[in-house]
Formats: sequence, C-alpha cells, structure tokens
Amino acid sequence: MKKLVLTLVTAAMAIQAPAAPTNEELKIGISQEFETMNPLIASMVASTYLGAMVNRQMVYLTADGKWEPQLAKSIPTLENGGAKLIDAKDKKGNKVKGLVATWEILENAKWGDGKPVTCEDIKFSWQVGKNPNVSIPSREGYEVIEKIDIDAKNNKKCTLTLNKARFDYYQLVPTPMPKHLEEPVLKKHGSRNQGYDQNTVYAKNPTNPGLYNGPYVVSELKLGSHLVFTPNPHFYGKQPNIKKIIVKLIQNTGTLEANLRSGTIDLISTLGLTFDQALALEKKVKTDGSPFNVLFQPGTTYEHIDLNLDNPILKDVKVRKALVHAINREELVQALFEGKQKVAHHNISQIDPAYTVDPSKVSIYNFNRRESERLLDEAGWKKGADGIREKDGQKLSLQFMTTAGNKVRENVQTMLQGQWKNAGVEVIIKNEPARVFFGETTKKRKYGAMAMYAWVSIPDSTNRSTLHSTSIATEKNGWAGQNYTGWANKTTDTLIDQFETEFNLAKRNEIAQKIVKEYTNDVPVIPLYYRADISVTPKNITGYRMTGHQFYETFEIENWNLGTTLK
Repeated sequence: MKKLVLTLVTAAMAIQAPAAPTNEELKIGISQEFETMNPLIASMVASTYLGAMVNRQMVYLTADGKWEPQLAKSIPTLENGGAKLIDAKDKKGNKVKGLVATWEILENAKWGDGKPVTCEDIKFSWQVGKNPNVSIPSREGYEVIEKIDIDAKNNKKCTLTLNKARFDYYQLVPTPMPKHLEEPVLKKHGSRNQGYDQNTVYAKNPTNPGLYNGPYVVSELKLGSHLVFTPNPHFYGKQPNIKKIIVKLIQNTGTLEANLRSGTIDLISTLGLTFDQALALEKKVKTDGSPFNVLFQPGTTYEHIDLNLDNPILKDVKVRKALVHAINREELVQALFEGKQKVAHHNISQIDPAYTVDPSKVSIYNFNRRESERLLDEAGWKKGADGIREKDGQKLSLQFMTTAGNKVRENVQTMLQGQWKNAGVEVIIKNEPARVFFGETTKKRKYGAMAMYAWVSIPDSTNRSTLHSTSIATEKNGWAGQNYTGWANKTTDTLIDQFETEFNLAKRNEIAQKIVKEYTNDVPVIPLYYRADISVTPKNITGYRMTGHQFYETFEIENWNLGTTLK
C-alpha cells in the first residue's frame, strides 16, 4: 500500500500538464469491471458502455431524448403504416390486441468479418433470449414476440408479430448477434443451464471481429486490465475519427484520477470518479488550468438499497418502513454531494414524465427516528442492554453489501450504519468486487439482507424486469430477471401489464404513478438519491455528448473527434 501511494504521488508531481490526445489514440479510464461483451447476457452498466463501441441496435435513444434508427432503415409506426394492431390471443387463450411491425436492416450493415447483418441474426438472438437455460436480464421481451418472418426475397427485411400490443414495441427488436458464429455454441451447449453463457464466442474468443457490427472491434482484451478497440473496416456508417481506443480498468477511483493527471489516461468515463472527487477536481481544474472539462449530467441513475425479502426479518413491512424512517437522506446528500444530487423517494427519476412527489400519489418516508422506533416496537423488536434490538433471542442484525472500493458508497454505508445503530439496528458491512457483486451475488439473490447499487433506465419505460413477480431471479428460470428483492405484488403485476399496452402517454403516466404507490407502500427497496452522470474529458474533444440514460455517449462514438486544438 505504501509503495502504491508513493508511486501515485510521484507520477502526479512529475507530469502536471499531459499532452492533449489526438485521433491517433485515446486512453479511457473506467472503474467498473464488465462481465461479458455478449449483448444479450450483459446486465452491468460497464458492459453496455463498452458494447456500444462495437455493436449497434436497431434503434437507440439519443442524448436529445429522441428515438432514432441505427441498424434499421427507419422505425415502423402506426402512423406510417409500418406497424399495425391485430387480433391475437394471450397465453391463456384470451382475445387481446397484438401488433405486427416490419423492419429492414441497412443494406451495407455488416459484421466485422464482412458477413452481412441480416434478419437471420435477429431471429437467432430471439431464439437465444427465449432459451430457459440462458441467463439474461429479462426474458419477457423475447417471449412477447410470437414469430419472426423473414422476407423470402430479402433477408434484411422481416416482420415481427407480437402477441401483446406494447407501446414500446420498437424497443423489443432483439439486438442481432452473428448467427454464423454463435449458433453452433447454442446447439452444443444450449440444453445445459448457463452452458451457452459460459461458451459463447464473446467469452471464448472476444477478439473475433465477426462478433461486432459497430464502428470498432475488440482487438485485444485482458480481463481485469484493459481492452483495445480499433476501427471496423466493414462498419456501415462513417469511419470513426479515432484510430485506437484503449479502455483501462482502474477500480480505485483515487488511482483513476492520478492516472488522468499523469497522462496515463486521457478521459474518465461515466463509470469513473465518485461525486466528491468530481466536485474537488472541478475546483482544481478551474484554479490550475488543467486541460480537462469535468462534466455533470442529471439523469435516470437511481441509487438504492435492495431488501432481500427472503430474509425473515425483512418480511415484516413495519421493519422495512422503520429502516427508511431511521435514516436522514437529506443530511446524506448535503454532507457527501453538496446538495447537487437529490434525495430519491422512489424509482422514477426527475427527468421522467411520470415523476411525482405528491403525497396523495406516493408514500413519503422522511427522517423520523421516533416513528422508526415506534414501528420496531410494534414489530416486537425491543432494545437490549447494548442498545441493539432483539426479538425471541435474536438480534436485529442485517448484512449490508455494495461494490468494494467505491469510496462514495462506502461513505454512504458508514453514515447509514451509524443512523441505524441509533435506532437499535445492527448493520454488518460486507463488500465485494463489482464483478462478483453483480455477476454472482445480486444476480442469484445471495446477498444476506441489503444490497446497495444503482439502476440505470430510460424515461417512460416498463419496470417489468425489476418489479414484476415473473422477473424474480431463480435457479429454475436460469437466473433471468432483475427482481432481486423477490417482491411479488399482484396489483403491481397487473399495472405493469396495463402500462405496457397503453399507447397514450398521459394515461401511462397515471399507471406509472399507481405502480409507485404500491412500491412505496410495500418498501421492497430503500430509495437513496438520483445520481448525476460524471465524466472528465480532454478539452480538445468534440462530438462527445453525455445522455443521462442507459444509451451512453459511446452509442455515438464514431462522432468523437480529437483533431481540434486546445482553447
């Protein structure tokens, strides 16, 4: 540890003003490890951020909040006739409204090995997504697709039939994967639980250019260290300006900043600095004239604590409500973020059209230690001689987990641990590296009681994967789904179904608020705050647009340019 600190100080002092990067090479620092480059299996933010450099989807949400085609020639709609409502039947045989939409892939869209991207690749991804042995974040989006018919004369044109007329149908087209490379893996290993996951070419041979259809391909990958991206000569769009991008994994955020100042990296991604670091760095940059811009972008990132409802203590809603009343979130955001990140009372972000803090529509749990203690008393938890509550000889003790090495989260843990102790709740902190925490512990619901992390979403989107009872991840369903709390609420399930089939935005907002009411009444999660996205860029970069949602700036990476001069 001492040697590391000395090395960092020396590096920071030796090079105060690193040279501006050029289009020859850009070095990006990232603090969160990724779990896979396979676009269907990936659930970590880091995988999405990196994957957008090498793969394109049919549509994406721009930084301006507009849905635009990427691989698709255009977006079929009810208005232009590309999409139509039809009569259909649900799984129980009931008559419902379905939808058909005809899509066409860009003529010149190719994989990195020169093979054309076709509807066969979309159909193959759909088959992977439906396979119960493949561990994916949510299977429902694949199951709502009844069939995919490929035009006999044009394999880049296909019609998707949905057994449910969902308003977000244009977001449900499976991200294509190269059938010519991945189909043999599915045939050989798809009958075994997580067999495909472990043997996908994205894991076994991630530098195979045929895996990628975006502006770059992965030319080098070393787990726990770095990735190298080079231009894809077969990319359908304009060739990217930057000839080589190196993404370095630096999990310690202090080390990340030191590497920026020494010139070892040129840019810190949105998965980089903690908020307190960014505030401090912004002040330094303004005073010492460093050649960087510190950027803040309000967004949909929702920091929260999942409560494991399989834990006997947490099955009692009075205990869950008491935990929220016991903490002072206003004090937390002021102390750690100078008030620049706002307290969250629920999962819908402030940039979402359905956002509300109307107490008639959402239950608010402000800091109230007296109310917290009253609820715990009613639940039968009485304070012992050591100040910790007990019931039937058992201490009110809860394990609290998050990503190891994240200074802000560790500071939040410490603050909350102290506040809960004042209410008579013992909290034991146990943290893990992000790769384990997200790839194994939360995914398989193995955290003991509380897990703190963030969801990133898009405005006006369904919460099926995180809140619907069918999305509870289990071994039986191949750990598909992101309902890691195990929350099952029939009213919420029904409301989610209604939300997805409502094409009127105002009515969707009303349904979303009813979902929030159930969510805040039951408290399966402790909301903490809405995070702002942060990145640090060289001053000479252009074409770089932060978004604040899960379609990160890397979805437009071909527009980044370092050919300009510093101002």
